[in-house]
Formats: sequence, structure tokens, C-alpha cells
Amino acid sequence: MYKILLLNGPNLNLLGIREPEIYGTITLKDIEETVKQRGAAIGVEVRAAQHNSEGAMVDAIHDALRWASGIILNAGAYTHYSIAIRDAIASVRVPTVEVHITNVHAREPFRHRSVLAPVTIGQVVGFGIYGYIMALDGLVHYLNDTSAARIE
Repeated sequence: MYKILLLNGPNLNLLGIREPEIYGTITLKDIEETVKQRGAAIGVEVRAAQHNSEGAMVDAIHDALRWASGIILNAGAYTHYSIAIRDAIASVRVPTVEVHITNVHAREPFRHRSVLAPVTIGQVVGFGIYGYIMALDGLVHYLNDTSAARIE
């Protein structure tokens, strides 16, 4: 059974009240429950965490090395400038999918660049809460393909 870390970054704890015209009214708890339910339906354990501080996110990524098959990461604003989170992902080498609720490429110019993208297996942007499900399904597909490749 795959074990997946669902890691959300700063301000995502305010989903549902934070800029609902951009992010909608779905809460982080709603997202976590939806992803956990999808995981259970496909035989995957999902553990959720949210941190507002960069160091705590780095610690969570380091900890994932001990138990996780993969990571789904919405690093929020850290996406655009956190070399520490980028280096943590690169260091642990746990397959990671970057996810964003909105299409960051259609927003302010500073959101167009991800320093995390080069060390992730992919990005899902702009599909709202469904992007998390797409990230989970894509990550599991990747893990299955990678496992099969190692066996042959």
C-alpha cells in the first residue's frame, strides 16, 4: 500500500474564508477529507499536514523520507522562492507532485515561476479541489509505472 503525504503550505489553513472569489469556499479540511477518501477508494493511505512556516514544511518533507511513497505538495507562496523546500524535495528523492488550486500562470507575474517544478515529477494547476485528486491519481500512476520498471 502506498502512503502519501499531502502537504499544504502557508495560508491554506484559511481556505473557505481567504479570498473566496479566487479560492472558493471549500476548506482545507474538505480537501484533506476528499483526498483521503479517494486514497482509500484506490488502496492508498493519505496523511495530511499543513504548515505556515518554511522550516516546518522542510521538516515534514524530511520526515516523509522515512515513510512516504510520494508527496502531494501545495507550497503556496513558497512555490515561487523557497530554495529550502526545493532542496528538501531534491534531497529526499520522494516523488512529488506540485499542485495549485488556481492557474498560477494566469495570475500575477510573480506567481508564474516555480522554483519547485524542476525537482517534482509534475504540476497540476487551475482545477480547484479536483487538482488534488488529479495529483493523487497521477502520483499513484507514476508509482505503479516506476515499480513495474524496477521489477523488469
